[in-house]
Amino acid sequence: MIFGFFIGKKKPKLSEAIALPLIRYGIPLSVMGLLLKEGIDFDLIKSSLIAFLSIAILMSCLNIFPFLKKRLPNYSLQLAGLIGNTSFLGIPIAIALLPSKTINFTIGFDLGTTLFAWIFGPYFLQKKGSLNNKLNLRELFNGLLNSPASRGVIGVLILYIFKLDRVLGDYLWLPARVVIFFAIIIVGTRLGIITNKKNKFLNVNSNINYAILLKLFIFPLIIFIVSKILNLDLYQTSAVVLQAGTPTAISTILMAEAYRINQEIASKILFTTTLISIATIPILTVLINLQS
Repeated sequence: MIFGFFIGKKKPKLSEAIALPLIRYGIPLSVMGLLLKEGIDFDLIKSSLIAFLSIAILMSCLNIFPFLKKRLPNYSLQLAGLIGNTSFLGIPIAIALLPSKTINFTIGFDLGTTLFAWIFGPYFLQKKGSLNNKLNLRELFNGLLNSPASRGVIGVLILYIFKLDRVLGDYLWLPARVVIFFAIIIVGTRLGIITNKKNKFLNVNSNINYAILLKLFIFPLIIFIVSKILNLDLYQTSAVVLQAGTPTAISTILMAEAYRINQEIASKILFTTTLISIATIPILTVLINLQS
């Protein structure tokens, strides 16, 4: 990230050139690598559905109810408020704090978040962030088929059909790590670009504040309520709530750069939520344990 930070200060346009091919080719490989490495079991599917459906329902609510739409008026803000940094921060935190038996719950939530982000994110952002466009089901279906995550899932299914999953699983994990490396560089470049505008570095408007509030406080609370409704045990609840409470995901910047929309908004939210999460994640951990 430090390397990317200095690139952003010297060559601010480079991140846009990297982001689009990374989305087109890198993200499908990353999804395939994750699925093949960890395998698929009931815990993974369950937590994936919790993440995917929760985000989908909340996105719908944000666009149905006018008082919510007024506070988060574009898709960039909404995605930043719901898509967390589960891969690069949430999973390491869960590994450090929770028993190994919950790892598939943790990875499942990451997978559900990743699939939603890369299935719907490109479709929404290519609509130029406007919430006034009517949902075209044919366009949405084409967007789903052509999304980076969908291509990754289709690739996994093909490998399973031809019994190549065990052969290629370890090999595909290597390019997945390369994708992570370049994604972190892009985050660094965008932060470098922000710091070039010294007077605007920490200048956040009320819409950004609402996105931060949603990401770090409201979304984890909703996932906690869902976990209680589903009668998850303490460790399963901890796994999904900690994932929900992670700061805004790197993928929001990748998409913002690739489609050249609201890059500064995505960067500011990622930077701010990352700083604040240093305090909020330990607080979430304590509050969850108090419920045991």
